[in-house]
Amino acid sequence: MSNPEIANSIKTGSYNTNYHDEGQGEVIIFIHGSGPGVSAYANWRLCIPELAKKFRVIAPDMVGFGFSDRPEGIKYGMDVWVQQIVDLMDALNLEKVNLVGNSFGGALALSLAIKYPEKFNKIVLMGAMGVDFPITDGLDQAWGYTPSLENMKALLDTFAYSRVLVTDELAKLRYEASIRPGFQESFGSMFPFPRQTSVVAMASDEKDISNIDKDVLIIHGRDDKVIPFENSIRLHHLIKKSQIHSFGECGHWSQIEHKDRFNKLLLDFFSEE
Repeated sequence: MSNPEIANSIKTGSYNTNYHDEGQGEVIIFIHGSGPGVSAYANWRLCIPELAKKFRVIAPDMVGFGFSDRPEGIKYGMDVWVQQIVDLMDALNLEKVNLVGNSFGGALALSLAIKYPEKFNKIVLMGAMGVDFPITDGLDQAWGYTPSLENMKALLDTFAYSRVLVTDELAKLRYEASIRPGFQESFGSMFPFPRQTSVVAMASDEKDISNIDKDVLIIHGRDDKVIPFENSIRLHHLIKKSQIHSFGECGHWSQIEHKDRFNKLLLDFFSEE
């Protein structure tokens, strides 16, 4: 049986990136979060088919995650991931795109908009990092994950508001993803102790954030235990052309926990002139 997480492969700089590419029209790049065993497909599987009805959706596995390469000796960090998106756009001949960033991907979307404003149109930030904040127990738990089914179950309980979504089947899938060859080695090297330094490393200067002159939709689960809801309120204050939407009874996974309303928000936002 083929693995739906593995899609297309393209050379980005010196390594290959695994990416999903569905639909036609204006381009939206979806950037996943940084949980253990994550991939673009795991993160966005409920969004890609819906958004691809009206747009061309591209969702890469960031280097070190999923099924993109894990180059020998690479030092993972924001500069590497920013360059990967720029190289991916160049390889696919994309001059200007929209961005959706989840958590870690939100920090990356902010960095991209600051460094390459001419390359991006509208931006969606979902449960985003990108500002400095005291690391939460939930984020520390995610980044400090060591592989076991029990640890994955506990982590998914932290991520989602409702146990209904966090089935034992999902925990088993994510656990098995986290123990694939190379997955934990790269993941374990990305966010070393003390992990607060990684929060700081992913934060953009607030003055730079306030200079972002794009339409930005900010979405955050009110009950998020991983990335504080207050992050999004700060981003809303900083970004001039921003709007904010919060889901109650929602943790860190609004794209899964409130998938239909989440997808509708994105479709409406990206369809507006």
